[in-house]
Amino acid sequence: MEFDQPPVVRVDVEPGEGLDEESWPMTIPAVAQLAREGLDLPRGVTFLVGENGSGKSTLVEAIAAAYGLNPEGGSTGARHRTRPSESPLGHHLRLQRGIGAGRWGYFLRAETMHGLYSYLEDNAVSSEAALHEMSHGESFLEVLRTRFDSPGFYCLDEPEAALSFSSTLGLIDTLHRVAQEGGQVLCATHSPVLAALPGATVLEVGEWGYQQVRWEDLELVQHWRAYLEAPQRYLRHVLDD
Repeated sequence: MEFDQPPVVRVDVEPGEGLDEESWPMTIPAVAQLAREGLDLPRGVTFLVGENGSGKSTLVEAIAAAYGLNPEGGSTGARHRTRPSESPLGHHLRLQRGIGAGRWGYFLRAETMHGLYSYLEDNAVSSEAALHEMSHGESFLEVLRTRFDSPGFYCLDEPEAALSFSSTLGLIDTLHRVAQEGGQVLCATHSPVLAALPGATVLEVGEWGYQQVRWEDLELVQHWRAYLEAPQRYLRHVLDD
């Protein structure tokens, strides 16, 4: 029996009542696939990459909630709430925990960062007392510095929304360090820069559900390459009167 496992080994949807197959979020192909097949989570970093509405954020939010993390961001001990917007999926997931793995974790959700900053300022450690006085990117990186500091389970939902190109490279360094120290990361992203982290598992999410792909085969990467080589090929359709 293996005693050195990541915090989450596998995710399944609990059988039984509670989720209507004809209603959201079960109508999202990625969620329907999770219900049918489950999802094995490897060590290190896993990226979910897909278009808006593909279900990548719904999956990350639900898995974070099932782990016991605050749905609006924070650790298992965070209790701040504003307006609940997450799906009920998290209440119906069964996580296979890693044998010998710790219970620490943290969730960063781009759309609820303002509320998280307020909570952290009210329960401050060190420089977190001034998060609202920093730029969005600076405050985000400060939370990474103070909270992503030990092996655990870290969930992120579109973290690049707060970050410049150079700051995204800093995030890559943080995620690499977390993985090297035995932590596990699940991250939904639109960023081809972030998803290029060496050694990461990349799942492309779309109308087919989710599937593991190579970074260079991501539709996102192919579009960015084509756009940067010849922006006008795209913009003439966008700006055509």
